[in-house]
Amino acid sequence: MDKKNLKDSRNARGGPIGQSVQQVVALVAALSLLLAPVAWADSRTQLKPGWNMFSPQQDAEVGQQVSTDAERQLNMMNDSRVDNYLNNLGHRLSAHAPGYQFQYEYKGVNDKAINAFALPGGHIYINRGTIEAADNEAQLAAVMAHETSHVALRHGTNQASKASAAQLPLGILGALLGSNSTGAALAQLGAGFTLNSLLLKYSRTDESQADIMGTQILYDSGYDPRGMGQFLEKIQALDQGNHRVAFFSDHPSPDGRVARVGEEVDKLGGPSSGSKTNSREFDDIKRYVLSMPAQSSQSRQLQGSDNRAQRGTARLQILTASYGTQNKFVDVRQLLQSRVQNDRLDLQVTNASMGGDPMRGASKTLRINYGWAGGAYDVAARENQRVSIPTQQQQNETGARNGTQAGWPSDRFKTFQNSILFIDYPDNWQAYGQGDAASIAPQGGLVNDGNGNQALAYGVIVNIYQPHIDGYGQQLQGRDYGQGSGQNPSQGSATALEQATDQLVAEFRQSNRNMRVIRYHEGIRVDGENALSTYLSNDSPITGGSRETDWLITLPRPDGLVFIVFTAPEREFQSYESTFQQMLRSVRIAR
Repeated sequence: MDKKNLKDSRNARGGPIGQSVQQVVALVAALSLLLAPVAWADSRTQLKPGWNMFSPQQDAEVGQQVSTDAERQLNMMNDSRVDNYLNNLGHRLSAHAPGYQFQYEYKGVNDKAINAFALPGGHIYINRGTIEAADNEAQLAAVMAHETSHVALRHGTNQASKASAAQLPLGILGALLGSNSTGAALAQLGAGFTLNSLLLKYSRTDESQADIMGTQILYDSGYDPRGMGQFLEKIQALDQGNHRVAFFSDHPSPDGRVARVGEEVDKLGGPSSGSKTNSREFDDIKRYVLSMPAQSSQSRQLQGSDNRAQRGTARLQILTASYGTQNKFVDVRQLLQSRVQNDRLDLQVTNASMGGDPMRGASKTLRINYGWAGGAYDVAARENQRVSIPTQQQQNETGARNGTQAGWPSDRFKTFQNSILFIDYPDNWQAYGQGDAASIAPQGGLVNDGNGNQALAYGVIVNIYQPHIDGYGQQLQGRDYGQGSGQNPSQGSATALEQATDQLVAEFRQSNRNMRVIRYHEGIRVDGENALSTYLSNDSPITGGSRETDWLITLPRPDGLVFIVFTAPEREFQSYESTFQQMLRSVRIAR
């Protein structure tokens, strides 16, 4: 090619075609830069809530009930300036919380301890000590994002759910799942607002998950995600000798906590361009909080295990109680709970018995919501009237069930479904659901166990159990376990299922002292999948020292061990067995 052609060739690169190529290259380069953070963001750790016998709506109901008790015991700031700031910041964070969209609410507590906690449904409390300890808004936001993550991952009711099989006798568990009152259900589990409440006892796994999701929320909200690790490092340095940080007392610290947060920051691609660290609003509110008077030594504190009304020592639980008129009512729940004797409350409604007169000269009313024998009830009484709860009719109705045969199953069936399974049941029986769990019982299937508890004597329990990791590893997590390891997959899966079933039976026996295995687990098929059949004998809640047969079916799922218990008194089990068999054949596992 001659020089002229070379020159023409060089000129051609600057022409329309050459310019198009250059534009495409530039566009690809620009898109690469734009898409790089997305590629990093896609590598974030994926988290989802664990199994829960309560629904998200019931989380909100629980939180509303328990927050009332919490704010009565805590020394709340009740400062609109602080609470408005916390809510503005919190809502910026919660807008990026995944999962169910709870109504998050953030409030300040006048306590210099570095701490914060979250109740189910979105009630989040921040101690002033946390605001004072944070160096900048990103660090405070990190604590709030951590607590927001506990709510989003539903850790409180997840812990209460996992405790149900270990803490409750089988019959009471069945009645609990059939309860229409979440408050009564949690009262049975002892999950009120105390230091030892199940709702506030997170595991190290829960804490790690809240750290990770909180870091993600910080990043998505435009904050420097390194604020999470920075604040953890800061309070770890303070947590020395006798100067213990309350946050670590109430939030068990997983190993390598700061390093794991750093790994998540790397997965997110590091701080995004222009990420926020501080604000003038934070500096102003921190100065304002530092200027506030110190907490009074007479301030109300968490009552812990000394709160008799929450320990479950009384079977009659006063859930809420108020006394007054028009718009002026005072809370008298604890007063009434302290007067419960032998599972009964009997008193005349007067200013003296209610501890004072909230509005002189006006006619007042006492309003009570109480839990008893697995149910929840409302009662209202005017001043000078007498209150006797539970009523004689309620006692008679519950007591009349004892020693009577439950409603005979109909030949016509209908279908119950939840997130675990579909199951057909007699159309004259009643199905109840609590989140992922359920019970199905005939009329008269729930009886009084003689101790003021409602218990399932006839019917079916459906639930899911999470075996201990050290007992079964990850062997329940899929159908291909054992492949490539020289182990027969079906044999490995069967072993894992047997181990998990043995764990479940062992936990049943902790709360059912006279339970015995009468037929060891045998392999069966349920909805085309491997399952185990185990027969147990247990004390029946029906009075008279009778026994019951519990037919336990277990099958593995990725999120735990699904179990179904068919139960009836020993002398009547054979009569119900054909119905139970038909119900089992109808089971379809939700996939």
